[in-house]
Amino acid sequence: MHYNIHLLAPVAVLVGAVICGTKAAIIPDSLGRRPSVEPRSVHTVHEFPNPAPELPRWSTRIRDAVISQLFGRADRHGRRRENRRYLAETAKVVSQYAGDVVLRFTLKTPEEMKALAEASNILLLDVWSTTKTHADIRIAEADIPPLLDLLPASLQHSHVRLMRDLSQTARDTYPGEFPLSRYYGQTLDQVQDLFFQEYQPLDVIQAWMNLLQSLFPDHVEIISIGKSYEGRDIQAIRVGNRGADGSKKKTIIVTGAVHAREWISVSTVSYLAYSLITGYRRAKDPFLDMIVDGFDWYFIPTLNVDGYVYTWEGDRLWRKNRQPTTLAFCKGIDLDRAYNFHFDGSSQSQSNPCSDMFPGTSPFEATEAKVFSDWTYNITREGAEIVGLLDFHSYSQQILYPYSYSCDSMPPDLENLEELGIGLAKAIRMTSGEHFEVTSACEGTGFAKYQGTTGGGSMMDFFYAEDRIPYSYQIKLRDTGSYGFLLPRDHILPAGQESMNLLKHFGLFILDDGSPVQRHSDLKKKK
Repeated sequence: MHYNIHLLAPVAVLVGAVICGTKAAIIPDSLGRRPSVEPRSVHTVHEFPNPAPELPRWSTRIRDAVISQLFGRADRHGRRRENRRYLAETAKVVSQYAGDVVLRFTLKTPEEMKALAEASNILLLDVWSTTKTHADIRIAEADIPPLLDLLPASLQHSHVRLMRDLSQTARDTYPGEFPLSRYYGQTLDQVQDLFFQEYQPLDVIQAWMNLLQSLFPDHVEIISIGKSYEGRDIQAIRVGNRGADGSKKKTIIVTGAVHAREWISVSTVSYLAYSLITGYRRAKDPFLDMIVDGFDWYFIPTLNVDGYVYTWEGDRLWRKNRQPTTLAFCKGIDLDRAYNFHFDGSSQSQSNPCSDMFPGTSPFEATEAKVFSDWTYNITREGAEIVGLLDFHSYSQQILYPYSYSCDSMPPDLENLEELGIGLAKAIRMTSGEHFEVTSACEGTGFAKYQGTTGGGSMMDFFYAEDRIPYSYQIKLRDTGSYGFLLPRDHILPAGQESMNLLKHFGLFILDDGSPVQRHSDLKKKK
């Protein structure tokens, strides 16, 4: 599946605004409006319930011309062909999961946890999630007996299936038809609304980012932090106002898609950027204005751009980047284990390049990890003071703080990390009622203690300990296991809204805090 995306010229936006009318135009005041819609079944390919009123033919042509600049171009017959090809290719991508299941093992003792971790390494299983009480593992139906043979008797019947049909659940996360055709027949205002009704491919996200920059040039800037292994730009949205003297403010970085299959993290980071950009001095929210005025925010929706593209075109459940390894048929390095802080160089980890947790043969071998680290180092040398890192993942509903590599080592400002973490969880609970556990990354991820599945080389640990970013967290979004990485599309907006309250609390806490132990004056860097 390929999407040809063109940048939206500001002139085209203005023409669309004039021709289509103020209410339908993409203008700043209209971006915040979102009409309520009825909940949709995640197992049904749907059409839009309220098609836009028919416009005069000349107006429709201009309106569609503006949309085609953002989402591509196709005539009526072309759209039908694109739809057929898109649906066929999507079916091919998810058909590989036919016969796969996700099992949740209840773990009661350290011995059970160790046995399951070792069996997962031996069989190169896809470990979806591990906590102190359970582990979720994707496995082919035919491989269940060999797995059970490696486990103690206490685990033989201590598991349940989480999803009835993994292949169909994966299919339901893709748009119901080729994304381009969904925007035709809609007003320009509805085009904006639709962005967060679906998961979006990379080129649509990048075009959307450029659109926001063109509409809000005073406080939005699109930058590239560097190139991925396959040569794609890793783009960031900077939100914030430069000081009158051009000086830089404290900086907070928000990342998504370190693991490619975690699509809800991409949508959530995009939603957070959108909310700050469009709400600033328009939403009548003084706290939102304070955190935009108080920081330079960098939002990176897709850090693992190559892997994310591959989840749309080749394997919906791909986790790593797309870099070759020592085995030609096993690509990819886990970008969350690739950093130079307690890197896991054990023979057990190094011998499994086919593992979804393969950290590479040395720190920073993963291109995107090196690029990200170099970029943060460079902006720090140029005067930026990075005070916060929020790395969004799915799933498990957890707020994790350092350390990941060890449950025995305590961060020097543990009290601050716990205090803010509890506040972040409360901000979510007050928004949606959802409960998020607050704990260290090592305690929150049950396999982190065992070779081959350790939390060594963690991105969060590295930026906390080496780059001295005092408030570094990994946020594991919805849900707690019913859908896992295949969260239905109707969770995109609720996840974004609860995360927006988290973001505001995060910014306000740091503005109010004057004494974190970690300081940039101690900056050191291991190359």
